[in-house]
Amino acid sequence: MKGFIQKYILPREVDFNAALREQVCAVRQTVLDLCEACLDDDRAALKRIVEDERRCHALKNRNMRELLDVFITPYDREAIYRIIDQLDWVALSVKHLGIDLLVYEVICSEEEKPVLTVLREMADSLREGFVFLGQRQTAEIVRVVNEIYVRYDQVVQQCALAAAHHLKEDAVRDYLARREIIAQLKEVARRIRVSANSLEDLAVKTV
Repeated sequence: MKGFIQKYILPREVDFNAALREQVCAVRQTVLDLCEACLDDDRAALKRIVEDERRCHALKNRNMRELLDVFITPYDREAIYRIIDQLDWVALSVKHLGIDLLVYEVICSEEEKPVLTVLREMADSLREGFVFLGQRQTAEIVRVVNEIYVRYDQVVQQCALAAAHHLKEDAVRDYLARREIIAQLKEVARRIRVSANSLEDLAVKTV
């Protein structure tokens, strides 16, 4: 009788904490493949980014369908929608950068490697934050989000240093290609930072 009531009478519930963790883990893998491709000059990892993004987008679509289909959610719908959308944008930004690296046939320089190291740390922190979200550890979420903010500032600074180096050392054509790559590195970091904002918004709603 209990099973009948749960199936046919009670509103269906979805574990959005688990669903969002799965999505952020897929997004993190996309960032890790980007870092592996650039830090180790691994073109196979670069090509995997396209498949990574397809998986991320499939998870985004699944989570959106669940959000539209359920009556009860652990947070307000707008907050859940924002984080689903922002995580998708992280993966999409990585894919755009991966495509440019392949088309321009650019190998990441020593000046850009510190940026990639920080991007990897940002992706790790974002995943960690979603683990804490499921555990309702709001203080830990705030700590992780602040770490992401600090690392975003580091990315901006490292990108400026890299751009200045290429402007001084490279031919105009090479500099313009590098400038585009650096701009997209900053965009990936910005999308992770915005996702952290949305994560903090969810944390506020758990209090």
